[in-house]
Amino acid sequence: MNPIAIRLLNQQLIAPQFNNPTEVVHYMAAMQAQEYRLMRWAVAMRTSKPSHKAFKKAFDEGRIIRLHLMRGTWQLVSAEDYWLMIDLFAPKAIAVTKGWMSSNKISISDEELMRVRDIFAQTAADLGSVTKEDLVRALAEKDISLDDHRLSYHIRMAEMSGTLCSGELLPMKASYALTANKVKPVVQMDKDEALAYFTRKYFQSRQPATLEDFVWWSGLNISDCRKGIELLGNTIHVERWKGRDYYLTDDCRTRGFRKGKFLLIPSYDEYLISYKSRDVVLPPEHRHHAHNNSGIFQPIIAYDGTICGNWSPFKNDCQVTFFEDAYNQDDVNEAWQTYKVYCNKK
Repeated sequence: MNPIAIRLLNQQLIAPQFNNPTEVVHYMAAMQAQEYRLMRWAVAMRTSKPSHKAFKKAFDEGRIIRLHLMRGTWQLVSAEDYWLMIDLFAPKAIAVTKGWMSSNKISISDEELMRVRDIFAQTAADLGSVTKEDLVRALAEKDISLDDHRLSYHIRMAEMSGTLCSGELLPMKASYALTANKVKPVVQMDKDEALAYFTRKYFQSRQPATLEDFVWWSGLNISDCRKGIELLGNTIHVERWKGRDYYLTDDCRTRGFRKGKFLLIPSYDEYLISYKSRDVVLPPEHRHHAHNNSGIFQPIIAYDGTICGNWSPFKNDCQVTFFEDAYNQDDVNEAWQTYKVYCNKK
């Protein structure tokens, strides 16, 4: 088994199978979207025809939704999966968020939570797409003043309850909309159906991956994750590699890998962040260059799938730093030009 090649193929980072952003997000189930500007590149580089306009159109029309969900962090999900994901993942995400509130000595009563949520909902219903500043003004009109920390928790809880979701795509900051006006209801699944559905999505798009990887990514407990794998029956199997059990699906992509390709991967990308153990693609001695223990992830360069350096996505010219002397800036010029062409077609 060549786990790096298989991950590149099934993460759609080489020979991508999809033409548009909505298909990519739906295939991936959820994509971490911590960095507002770079989340677009994370999706675009997994399409056969990267297009900023296509992403904005899908986002503005509500086919792609951004919200706090798994692990209490920003995610991109498809409208098709949105309500199913709220049902399955939000309870654990809410528990994580309440844990953070407690550690920050912030206590929000149910009465306050519902009052603020109602104001958020009415404001979004009236204005269509609202910024944080709009929400602050609406609260002030009701003589409610919240510090930034408290406000951010209220917004997260409104997102995870299915009240607010992303509004229009603005250049530099998030906006919010009333979910009921933006995301259509879908036929609900029972828990086992949803568990099997998202377990398959995870392993299909991240394979090969371990049980522990799935537990980390999903935020679910280990017993639910084990059950999800069991529910897939003979459509998933185990291969042992370097002392670990990795799961692969029956439709795993194994052909199409070609050597010699550099990738400019954004911070918080699923190529790294969706695994508990990242040493398959990231040499342990270079881990501190890619992420720290506080959950801060950097833009990274991969050569044939192995992480080998960092890059600066917001500079006008190509600025890279390699971990070792085997590579130089000229090696990534083609990848940089692809990225800049994408950025300039707005």
